[in-house]
Amino acid sequence: MRFSEQLAYVMELARSAGGIVRSRYGKVERLTKTHAATTLEAVTDADRESQRHIVAALRSRFPHDGLIGEESDTGDSITFDCHDPMGRNWVIDPIDGTNNFIAGHGAFAVCIGLLEAGRPTLGVVYDVTRDQLYAAATGEGAWLNSQPIHAAGDGLNDAALLMLTANLIQKNKSGPPGWAVNWIGQTNWKVRMLGSAALEAVAVASAVAYGAVTLNGKLWDVAAPAAIVLESGGVVTDLSGNPRFPFDLTAYNGAKVPFLAAAPNAHQRLLDDIRSNP
Repeated sequence: MRFSEQLAYVMELARSAGGIVRSRYGKVERLTKTHAATTLEAVTDADRESQRHIVAALRSRFPHDGLIGEESDTGDSITFDCHDPMGRNWVIDPIDGTNNFIAGHGAFAVCIGLLEAGRPTLGVVYDVTRDQLYAAATGEGAWLNSQPIHAAGDGLNDAALLMLTANLIQKNKSGPPGWAVNWIGQTNWKVRMLGSAALEAVAVASAVAYGAVTLNGKLWDVAAPAAIVLESGGVVTDLSGNPRFPFDLTAYNGAKVPFLAAAPNAHQRLLDDIRSNP
């Protein structure tokens, strides 16, 4: 497959950032940061080095585009250089799955997404340790390395995998949502938690999973994989069933962006379960 010049460039950029991350794997110290929330989150120097590499390359190639990144060198804010919320804006997660990365668990990814008028039009998710590159752009299909991928075409069955966010804490509630308790407590649907929202979502794009729910993710957890899921024929909504995009980037400061990514024939069933069991 001959990808567009823009998509090919971002694919190679994700691979090169992945090389930086891979070289630091098993050699990092756990640091902390605070964004919009008061709770501390994990970060490493490798996250920041990867983001600096990506930002420099995107600014060189696309100097008029906006940039939003999970990290900053100070650790007390995100990177937000968005002069036109309805224009072209790159959304970067230099390591999605930082806690896995720190612990030595191989489920982590480099994510680069492009929003145009608030809609995901290009996305790359690079599974670093498995050297698997998921990529898509509007009109170019969704791909895993050189193979086209498509969301599952059938509905949920007793062999269906569901990906579930590892963080089930709900604001102003004492426990996890009822739908998550129900899913974990049954044995028909096979629930898995990878600890990387992006890798969980692209599992839907490649028909490995029928649904993926992220409860406490941020914009950089969904922007890149959403482009891939949508181009694969899947669906991406919030947990009430409303379209997750277009997304209003105005003054975005790292607020949570819950989402459900699903195969088209599984989405309504999962959504009904979520609505019925808050």
